[in-house]
Amino acid sequence: MPSFVRRGLETLVRPYPAAEVTSIGPEADPAEGGVDRDAVDTIWNAAIGAYGTGLYPALALCLRRGNVTILDRAIGHAAGNAPHDPRDAFKRPARHDSLYCMFSASKMVTAMLVHLLEERHLVHLDDPVATYLPDFARKGKRHITLRHVLTHRAGVPRIPPELADPNLLAHPEQILSLLCEQAPSWRAGRKLGYHALTGGFLLGAVIERVTGKPLRQVLFEEVRRPLGLASFDYGVPPSRLHDVAVNAFTGPPVVPPLATFIKRALSVSFPDAVRMSNDPRFLEAVVPAGNICTTASEAARFMQMLLDGGTLDGVRILDPRTIARAVAEQSYLELDLTIGAPIRYGMGVMLGARVASPYGIDTPHAFGHLGFTNVFVWADPDRDLAAALLTTGKPALAPAMAKTWWLLTTIARRIPRVDRREKSGARARAGR
Repeated sequence: MPSFVRRGLETLVRPYPAAEVTSIGPEADPAEGGVDRDAVDTIWNAAIGAYGTGLYPALALCLRRGNVTILDRAIGHAAGNAPHDPRDAFKRPARHDSLYCMFSASKMVTAMLVHLLEERHLVHLDDPVATYLPDFARKGKRHITLRHVLTHRAGVPRIPPELADPNLLAHPEQILSLLCEQAPSWRAGRKLGYHALTGGFLLGAVIERVTGKPLRQVLFEEVRRPLGLASFDYGVPPSRLHDVAVNAFTGPPVVPPLATFIKRALSVSFPDAVRMSNDPRFLEAVVPAGNICTTASEAARFMQMLLDGGTLDGVRILDPRTIARAVAEQSYLELDLTIGAPIRYGMGVMLGARVASPYGIDTPHAFGHLGFTNVFVWADPDRDLAAALLTTGKPALAPAMAKTWWLLTTIARRIPRVDRREKSGARARAGR
């Protein structure tokens, strides 16, 4: 028998008692991060509530406050308890150090590599992409700049149908050729439209062309090795395929108009996209906009580096001015023609807001990125918080997602605010 349950038309996993399927990683006393134990317990109870909806086979949450890990836990199963798995399938417990795909939160990482090249004067954000990839100038695309790509204004959001073939992921030169032959949907800079995959492939190709190195090597040399991140990489080697938590389509069926927007963004149906996310051809490839695989703890460490002005544990990765530029507002709740909703963007990041924020209520200065529905990787300077919520359930839209929103809002409500000026001054003094 399958391991799923149904509530109405929804397909949901069968949650297990939290105590049986919870993994706890190294956590400091919350007081070291200026947070009381009750706040951490309340946040984790909200996470258990989100897991209990049946939308998520696995959920991992890491919170760092004041550069201290106050919560690092996972709940559920990394494999074996997805909808349509046999009920007697082997159920691999989710661990705090299991690997999860960040999906579109990977865009932020690739974008920061571009910002790093700009910091070193190897690229200029207002240069045309064709400065570095001459063939991209075809079909009227010679005026599209790196800034246009970073802000989803390049006018090439549509994924060529050929990219729906996962075999193509092993041939990046063919992907680039397809993008070079594509005509823009609108003139660069005129409209806002989320570039789900196309922008990442373009930025990745620019990084490789400028550095003369494979993208994985650039990430390793500039981020992974300096920060001591063991698994923060585009995809995984074949030997680690089984370490990646399996994703599952959950929730109600996807119907128009939502199905139309999703097909427009991904070039495949939503359930097909979920299936492809578990395909070894996707997991072993380099997808600059969508397949960094890592732990919640390492994702939060990356955000801690950005939160702390480009330095973590004494290691400088980026200049503070570079990060300030990346998170500066570029669009204010402007209608995104791909997503069909207003989104607030920086250059490579999604920004928070007081009300309509992806990071919980009243997070106007938060920045980070979402990934394939219910992955959230962000930093909130107002709370001195770096966070990662990685999930394997992929609902397009479900009433029970309100519990996920409540988890994010509980984090925002229970993590105390800080005096940002006092914090900046203290860190400036420490850096002398």
